[in-house]
Amino acid sequence: MVFLNKVVDYAKEVFAEFQKDNIPLLGAAQAYYYLLAVVPMLILLLSILPYMNIEAETAINALSNVIPAETAEIFRENIVSLVEEPKGGLLTIGILGTIWSASSGINAFIQSANLAYHVEETRSFIKVRLLSIGLTLGMIVAIVVALALPVFGDVIIDFINRTVNLPSQTVILFQLLRWVISVLVMGAILLSLYRFAPNKSIPFKHIWPGAILTAVLWQLISLAFSFYVSNFGNYSATYGSLGGIIVLMLWFFLTGMILMIGAELNVIHHRKKSDEKRKTA
Repeated sequence: MVFLNKVVDYAKEVFAEFQKDNIPLLGAAQAYYYLLAVVPMLILLLSILPYMNIEAETAINALSNVIPAETAEIFRENIVSLVEEPKGGLLTIGILGTIWSASSGINAFIQSANLAYHVEETRSFIKVRLLSIGLTLGMIVAIVVALALPVFGDVIIDFINRTVNLPSQTVILFQLLRWVISVLVMGAILLSLYRFAPNKSIPFKHIWPGAILTAVLWQLISLAFSFYVSNFGNYSATYGSLGGIIVLMLWFFLTGMILMIGAELNVIHHRKKSDEKRKTA
């Protein structure tokens, strides 16, 4: 009962901060920058796939399991072109383009995190940009692992198995490890994001609730949103050929809001722990 009352208390405070800081507006701002980053990100990811002997249709079906199928169809032609033939030059362009474009998205989150903690940005432009690039690199690794292992895990394991001829017990272990590693990597980058983004020194033990909540909410809402769009939301009837882009923007918007909800939970948790420490001092 005490735990339940504590959860309700936290929920009320998060909702109050949600309204005060206008989280939907911050989520929309992040969605804009995430949209700018998605094309170079796809170029980077898809340029790697030809070296793994993954067929274009497999990649399209796998992408449809992660994002709404309507959105995945937008990239069909690009996916087929990139997957069927290795393009080393595109891989380099993808890395550079992704780092620069996506760092603007992380920079938007840094500003949003400062608003959540009610602190001003006093770090230099160069320091913030380097921080954005560093966190972007971490996000790229996390996304690659989070998507590649669960989605392409079977393909990767089959490829390794054909090359090395793994024992059946090892194959089962790899099947389990691909999910464990995916969750751990995503959790680690979320902790780093919440720890270093705001211009405030925060202990890691004060930010784990927001990281866990964000990871869980992002998975649940992504699955629910994908199911809704695939079965009920007919965006093409309203927006025509732009339907897939609208769906992608909505998904980015929800992602931005979830990141901010996790940040707000960390703000409240940090505040409560700091108050408790002062009272016991």
